[in-house]
Amino acid sequence: MRTARSRDRYRRPLKNSMLALFTASCALAVTSCSGASDTPKASPTPSATQPTKPADPTEAAKKDSIATYQSYWKEMEKLYADPSGKGAKLKQFAASAALKNAESDAKRAHGRGLLLMGQVTVQDPKVTKVVTHGKLAYAVISSCLDISKWKTVKADTKKPVTLPSNRLTKYVIQSTVERWPEGWRVTRDEPQDQRC
Repeated sequence: MRTARSRDRYRRPLKNSMLALFTASCALAVTSCSGASDTPKASPTPSATQPTKPADPTEAAKKDSIATYQSYWKEMEKLYADPSGKGAKLKQFAASAALKNAESDAKRAHGRGLLLMGQVTVQDPKVTKVVTHGKLAYAVISSCLDISKWKTVKADTKKPVTLPSNRLTKYVIQSTVERWPEGWRVTRDEPQDQRC
């Protein structure tokens, strides 16, 4: 017959074995559960993803020509406001007749002691024609040019000059923007003598 002491001797190893088994089971369960959620899923390799569509040349031409045209007018503001003309980088955005006309008109205004100060707003520019093939890509842009905040002032006093009250300060303008080797350039700017 076993004594209480001998029974304890057999129960302790059994208790210890069960405790070790339970701990190992818990550790295994936690490891397997946490391993599934903590490990980030592998992202697909670039070769496994869908190939990106090449940009539509017509849409790219529209976007680039409008951006060039808006930058052109920002540089025009600088050109007319500075008698030296050195602050403007108009040649980065204009060429041909547009560049020649802008530079000569600004020089004429400065020669009469006048500056144009303020802001020009190009409203609602729309590409009405775009050609991306052939020798020279180009776009024709129609927009509403708002020069109501572009004030003519005397260069020495900065006092406003009185201008005819019936002059157009918001009018439709049609412009041609061409893609040159150096980038897009405004080559023609033609006011349409039409309010907008």
